Amino acid sequence: MYGLMMDQPLLISDLLRHADRHHASTEIVSKTVEGGMHRYTYREAHRRARRLANALKSLGVGAHDRVATLAWNGFRHYEVYYAVAGSGAVIHTINPRLFPDQITYIANHAEDKVVFYDTTFAPLVEKLKPQLKSVTRFVALNEEYEKLIQDESDEFDWPAFDEKTAACLCYTSGTTGNPKGVLYSHRSNIVHAMGVAMADVLGLTNADCTLAIVPMCHANAWGLPFLAPMVGAKLVLPGAKLDGPSICELLETEKVTMSAGVPTVWSAMLAHIEKTGVKPTTLRKITIGGSAAPRAMIETFERMGIEVRHGWGMTEMSPVGTICTMNPDMVDAPFDQRITLKMSQGRPFFGVEMKIVNDAGREQPHDGKAFGRLLVRGPAVAESYFKGELPATDADGWFETGDVATIDADGYMRITDRAKDVIKSGGEWISSIDIENIACGHPCVAEAAVIGVRHPKWEERPLLVVVLREGKQADKADILGALDGRIAKWWMPDDVVFVDDIPHTATGKIQKAALRERFKDYKLPPG
Repeated sequence: MYGLMMDQPLLISDLLRHADRHHASTEIVSKTVEGGMHRYTYREAHRRARRLANALKSLGVGAHDRVATLAWNGFRHYEVYYAVAGSGAVIHTINPRLFPDQITYIANHAEDKVVFYDTTFAPLVEKLKPQLKSVTRFVALNEEYEKLIQDESDEFDWPAFDEKTAACLCYTSGTTGNPKGVLYSHRSNIVHAMGVAMADVLGLTNADCTLAIVPMCHANAWGLPFLAPMVGAKLVLPGAKLDGPSICELLETEKVTMSAGVPTVWSAMLAHIEKTGVKPTTLRKITIGGSAAPRAMIETFERMGIEVRHGWGMTEMSPVGTICTMNPDMVDAPFDQRITLKMSQGRPFFGVEMKIVNDAGREQPHDGKAFGRLLVRGPAVAESYFKGELPATDADGWFETGDVATIDADGYMRITDRAKDVIKSGGEWISSIDIENIACGHPCVAEAAVIGVRHPKWEERPLLVVVLREGKQADKADILGALDGRIAKWWMPDDVVFVDDIPHTATGKIQKAALRERFKDYKLPPG
C-alpha cells in the first residue's frame, strides 16, 4: 500500500520560481569583474534565467548536454546555474585554478558543449580552445552574454522531468590520478539544501544576508546558490577579490549576517581587522570548511561575538557532511571547553549516516577514542563516479571518504588523519603522487615523496623529500625546475629536502606517516 500524496519532483528550477513568487524583491548583489556593483532581485534573476534558457536552445544545448563555466561568483554565473540545470541540461563548473592540462582533461571527459567564462580567464580560454574537442561555442560573461540573451523572450516553461535527472557536474581532484566526476541530481541538490537549511546546520533564513565566499566552482558553493532562494535570503556574490579589505567592505556595506569560506579567506580577514581595528558589525555567524580551522582562529571569532560553525564534507557529499553546533549542556561550559568541541568537525545532519571501521571492516565504537576509516552514506552522497570510473561505494552502499576519524557518544566526529596522501592547501587538494611521479622523472632522482607540512596561512603546503641517485648531484632549483610548467603553480612544493633514504613498509610502500612525524616541526622558507 502506498500513501496517497502527490508525486511532485524536486527540481532546481522550482527554487528560483519559489523565490520569484515569495521573495521577489530580495536582492542578489554582485561585485563584477568589470568593476562596480550589480544589484537586482530574485524576480529579475528569474526573468533573465528564462531568457538564457531560451538562448541555450539557439546554441544547440539539449537535455543532458554539459555546459561548462570558468567563472567567479557573480550574477551571470548564477543565471547560468539555473538556466542550464532548469532546462534539463547539466551545469559543469570547472575550477579555473587547476592546471590547464587538467582542465583540458576534465572538459573533454565531460564532453562539454558550451563554455561560459569570465573575461579574467580569456587568456586561459584562448589557450584551451584548440584542445577542447566537444565545445562548439565559447561565451564571455560580458557584453557577449548580454547580446546572447537580449532578444530572447522571458517566457519559458521550465520542463518537468524525473528528479533523479542529472543537474550539476563537479570534478574532484581529491582522488589520485585524473580528476573524477561527481554527477549531482536535482533531487540530491534539493535534499542537500533542505538539510543545510536546518537551524543546527547553516540555519539561513529570509532575514539573513549571506556572502558566498566559497567559489561556485567548488561543489556548488556548498549549496548556497540553492539554499538562499529556498529560504529567501539576500545573496552577495564577491567576484574575483577575496582579500581581507574587499571581504570586510562587503560585510559592512551589504550588512552580511552569515558567510561561509575556507580558513585562508578568514585569515586574510582577521589580518585586516587586526591592522585597522574595525570589526564587522552585522556578521553573526560563519561556517569554516575546506580544511581544518586553527584553534586561534575559532577563538578570535568567538571572542568577537561571531559564532563559528566548523564543518566538513566532500565533493562527493554535495558537499556538506557535518557541522559543529553546541549541545544544550555545552552552551554554558567554560570557553576553552567550547572551543575544544568546536575544533571537531561536528555532527552529521539528518540524511547523512556515518560510521568508522578498522582495516578489517569491523565497525568501531563511538566513544571518541577509537578511530577508523570514515564511511558515509545518504541521499546526497555519490554512488558512483561519472562514466563509471571506479565504484564510489562498497557492496553495502557505504562511501569511503579517505579520512580517518573518531566519533564520540554524542555523534561529534573528529578527523585525525587522511588515509590518502593528498595535501589540502587553502581548501584545495594537491596530489602528492602526481608531484612525485614528475620528480622521479628527473635524471638525478632515485626516489621522491611529498608530504604536507603545516603552514600558518595555507594550513598545509607540500614539502618534497628527495633521494638522489648514487653519484648524482642536484639542488633545489634543479628539482623545482623539473616541475615548473608541469603542475599548477600553487601545487609547487615550498621546499625540497635531500635525504639518504626514505622509509618503506614491508610491502615496499613509502611510509608517509613516518615522514610526516620526522618533519612535523619543519619550518618552510618564507614566501
